[in-house]
Amino acid sequence: QVVAVYGTLSDLLSVASNKLGIKATSVYNGKGGLIDDIALIRDDDVLFVCEGEPFIDPQTDGRAQEELTGSHTDWLTLNVGGRYFTTTRSTLVNKEPDSMLAHMFKDKDAWGNKQDHRGAFLIDRSPEYFEPILNYLRHGQLIVNDGINLLGVLEEARFFGIDSLIEHLEIAIKNSQPAEDHSPISRKEFVRFLLATPTKSELRCQGLNFSGADLSRLDLRYINFKMANLSRCNLAHANLCCANLERADLSGSVLDRANLQGVKMLCSNAEGASLKGCNFEDPSGLKANLEGANLKGVDMEGSQMTGINLRVATLKNAKLKNCNLRGATLAGTDLENCDLSGCDLQEANLRGSNVKGAIFEEMLTPLHMSQSVR
Repeated sequence: QVVAVYGTLSDLLSVASNKLGIKATSVYNGKGGLIDDIALIRDDDVLFVCEGEPFIDPQTDGRAQEELTGSHTDWLTLNVGGRYFTTTRSTLVNKEPDSMLAHMFKDKDAWGNKQDHRGAFLIDRSPEYFEPILNYLRHGQLIVNDGINLLGVLEEARFFGIDSLIEHLEIAIKNSQPAEDHSPISRKEFVRFLLATPTKSELRCQGLNFSGADLSRLDLRYINFKMANLSRCNLAHANLCCANLERADLSGSVLDRANLQGVKMLCSNAEGASLKGCNFEDPSGLKANLEGANLKGVDMEGSQMTGINLRVATLKNAKLKNCNLRGATLAGTDLENCDLSGCDLQEANLRGSNVKGAIFEEMLTPLHMSQSVR
């Protein structure tokens, strides 16, 4: 651009800024000399203005000039999501030469990078996630301020193709997660938990792992054990009155002489469990509900189960000798090969049940088979 030189050096920089669309801060002559007085300018001089970067002779071979001036260490400014970062070209290029940032700034204007009114290169990404990436490129260490989501930094690292940082971030994210503790809850831990909970508060133990724990003789009334793992537990003489054991795993557990008044065991798995001498009978009329439960091979000998709901439950090969099943709902129940000798089945509903191979010897009340009994 042809510019008339008049006034002061500041006037010249202002005119040059308007003509060239930049923020001119320095003026050089054709040989790279910095002009600090307008009186030094001669007629028809070819001048060079810049925004602060060192003088580069356009007549010099680009490769040689790069070696002389170290253009790969030129300072530049990035505008990342409205926040400015000042760094060197070598920082963006050398650490990860195959990254997107390296390709963007390896060769000047190779990508046609857009610049804002201040000459900063525009990058439409999150500044808070970009900062730890830039610091990593500077010194090779992953440093993230408190409150910064590592997942966000990881996504930015993937976007820019900073492969070595991706590995660091994945390890950091994994280490930041709380360790998964799948170990069963012990009796001591549970008793401490019980003592710290008010008696009238609902105790939620839904889905917890008590596998193999000794919970015998404990007061477990009204506790929600829904979907809990109680396999191989010792629950002998425990008070489980009105407890919720829906879909709980009680396989192989011992519940001998436990109080199960009003218990909810819908669709629970108690295969192979021992429930000898248990009391399911609630004097207030609240009936225990074991509908759809898996009770294959259980030993329930001598249990009090007046009015119990065992509809569509599976009791194949179960021992129900001398049980009180007066008024029990056994509709659709699988009683194949069950030992029901000595049982009281007065007023029990056996409609649609499978009694193939079942033993009914010495029953207290004669069982009247109907056509609906399989």
